[in-house]
Amino acid sequence: MLLLLVAYLAGVLTILSPCILPVLPFIFARADRPFLTSGLPLLASMALVFAVVATLASVVGGWAVAANQYGRIIALILLAFFGLTLLFPMLAERLTRPLVALGNSLSASAAGGHKAGIGTSLALGVATGLLWAPCAGPVLGLILSGAALNGATAGTTLLLLAYAAGSATSLALALLVGGRVFALMKRSLGVGEWVRRVLGAAVLVAVLGIALGMDTGVLSQLSLARTSSLEQRLLERFHAASGPQARRAPAAGAPAEAGMHAATGGGALPVEGVIPSLDGAVEWLNSPPLTARQLQGKVVLVDFWTYSCINCLRALPYVKAWAERYRSQGLVVIGVHAPEFAFEKDLGNVRKAVADLGIVYPVAIDNDYAIWRAFGNQYWPAHYFIDAQGQIRYHHFGEGEYEESEQVIRQLLAEAGHRVAVGNVAVSAAGVMAPPDMADIASPETYAGYERIERFASVGGVVPDTAHGYTLATLALNQWGLRGNWTIEPEQARLNAPRGSVAYRFHARDLHLVLGPGTSGADVRFHVTIDGAAPAGDHGADTDAAGNGVVTGQRLYQLLRQVGPVRDRTFEIQFMDPDVRVYSFTFG
Repeated sequence: MLLLLVAYLAGVLTILSPCILPVLPFIFARADRPFLTSGLPLLASMALVFAVVATLASVVGGWAVAANQYGRIIALILLAFFGLTLLFPMLAERLTRPLVALGNSLSASAAGGHKAGIGTSLALGVATGLLWAPCAGPVLGLILSGAALNGATAGTTLLLLAYAAGSATSLALALLVGGRVFALMKRSLGVGEWVRRVLGAAVLVAVLGIALGMDTGVLSQLSLARTSSLEQRLLERFHAASGPQARRAPAAGAPAEAGMHAATGGGALPVEGVIPSLDGAVEWLNSPPLTARQLQGKVVLVDFWTYSCINCLRALPYVKAWAERYRSQGLVVIGVHAPEFAFEKDLGNVRKAVADLGIVYPVAIDNDYAIWRAFGNQYWPAHYFIDAQGQIRYHHFGEGEYEESEQVIRQLLAEAGHRVAVGNVAVSAAGVMAPPDMADIASPETYAGYERIERFASVGGVVPDTAHGYTLATLALNQWGLRGNWTIEPEQARLNAPRGSVAYRFHARDLHLVLGPGTSGADVRFHVTIDGAAPAGDHGADTDAAGNGVVTGQRLYQLLRQVGPVRDRTFEIQFMDPDVRVYSFTFG
């Protein structure tokens, strides 16, 4: 209920955002009509269509997005025609004569020759709902992330509908005020026809702007700066961050979040629930499908992970060591691979990663997040410890506290009557799996796709879904940017021509970048510099001392591991070949 309220209030705030500008002409073009039969049906249908389309686009996949593109084209044509009826009433009358027999025509209702029909307003609202692209601030981003992870639920649609209803409420107030202003102008100045023509021109300009992508380009950049801080304060005020979302858990040494269990010191472990169903995985690796019933009598560790997650990779050596040491004593480790990026849903990619990482215990491929939802999980990595009676007795989110976690395993095995070896496993990890230097990390995880983009500093800002030539500006700490011809897509930036580069001003010992080749799968050569020079001894596991490396697959690449004192540095990677995908930076 609180999240519904926050979603509604965030929707109300959209009136302050420039991203609302493209739909205002469509709304105000009906300002001189009765609100109950014109404005209200338009806004209601706009909100409903937006909620339905956003739900489908979030949880169904590419076909829904493609279908909506056709819907947008039809909506643009309809609204352009509506603008023409306002701008040229006589022309509209001639064009719509063949349609008179079918009922109210757009020309008649726009020119005022007949009473405005509810049907026309509903049709215009549907068209507006198909076109409306509100800026994805913290609240809308929270809702859409939860939709993608938690599946098609009534709750998802209700949250989106609450957001749209909030926007419709603020637009309704603006429409009521605007209607009075227009009526006053008509009475005092006799300029009703002039007002209608201006609105018609505004509608056509809005249609053109949406067709050119301005509603998701320039305006989105202006809007994020204006409303995001307000939305974030809403989330903090109502503690809405506990809603349906997924995020990386803190790294080793970071403060524990609420809900994380502290070390037990061998004391009694509470019962947190029972192991839920393990059904829903699209495939199992290293094992036939396992069920909760089959696991009765076993101590079970369930590890939620994904193969490009740096936090998951740094925890993996411990999980593997526990699986090997305690397998003969009754421990079953199950890795639940829940993807963060689309390429992590590819079964071939996951199989290769499991083999390359040396994972031999069962791995459930949870592409549809069925097991994730059954556990009510929200983190990568997340470890759930289950006793021989099938009860969840402990959980830990993120890296760290490995000794405490291993103590829990020994305690649950002892409760089940097993003789347990004394002492913790010895783990030595290198490359991306090596522990981070938490004392010197001052740079956050950073995504290259516009759905979660932050601190982007190329000249002119983000131009979504369009090939664009970017130039680099001077970077402040934790700013980054692109150079060359790139297309920034929802979860990645795609290079269109050779010699494009990415730069980041960072403060950390290690720098990692999630990369992948394009649709052809061809290897992509790259060259890395740090403060304009080859990295030499500061190179990472995937680069040499000269800074050279090759993108051979979709995974996380360690590009820098500094050996000297950590300070603010400027990293740049230049790609010799085109069609590389850049997903996210992480640091260690």
